[in-house]
Amino acid sequence: MQAMIFAAGLGTRLKDETTNKPKALVEVGGKPLLQHAIEKLSAAGATRIVVNVHHFAQQVMDFVKSKDWDVPVLISDESNKLLETGGGLKFAAHLFSKEEPILIYNVDILGNINLKDVLAEHDRSNSIATLVVRQRETQRYFKFDSEQNLVGWMNKKTGETKISNPDNFQGATEMAFSGIHIVEPEIFDFMPLEDRFSIVQVYLELAKTKNIKGYFDNSELWMDVGKPAQLEEARELFR
Repeated sequence: MQAMIFAAGLGTRLKDETTNKPKALVEVGGKPLLQHAIEKLSAAGATRIVVNVHHFAQQVMDFVKSKDWDVPVLISDESNKLLETGGGLKFAAHLFSKEEPILIYNVDILGNINLKDVLAEHDRSNSIATLVVRQRETQRYFKFDSEQNLVGWMNKKTGETKISNPDNFQGATEMAFSGIHIVEPEIFDFMPLEDRFSIVQVYLELAKTKNIKGYFDNSELWMDVGKPAQLEEARELFR
């Protein structure tokens, strides 16, 4: 398994925390979020880790160079243009082997999910992508049928829906995305020509013809510390 950490975001929700440093270097428990993510992915068996950078990119690159990591950590430099999730993955394609799945991990996620279990389930399902999801309140939900196949997406606030499988969309289980997903390298063959796009759009289109699964996570701890309240909560928990 190889891995990618999405660390290029502007971190605007964290306001004062990210005025002079990137979100990836915001600390929890005495460690930058990026270090938490690299160590978790390395422990899960990643053979290489790619980190995309944009906001205060040089700071992230300097931090990566300053540590002696257990596995190679490579940089995908989006300094010139922030490419969103799909575009960021596509831009980094040349840094990955075509022989291993890619586990993608948002830098602002903290949790105790067993990533080896997620990878094992992905391998068993023979899917082109596996999305880690859980039951929690949010505005946007993926929808899955009784066999955990992705059938669509909806925004509860705006009412917007995107349907991949009309036959199974009504009554499907609504689950919130956890910022963790696994893709097969062949996914690059199905990406749009443009350079900036959301990976969610790719998943919803592919789900019409390909096997895309949800991994229903019920681990005890999951936090999106890209929000001020949860960042403070995490700091108390990891103190």
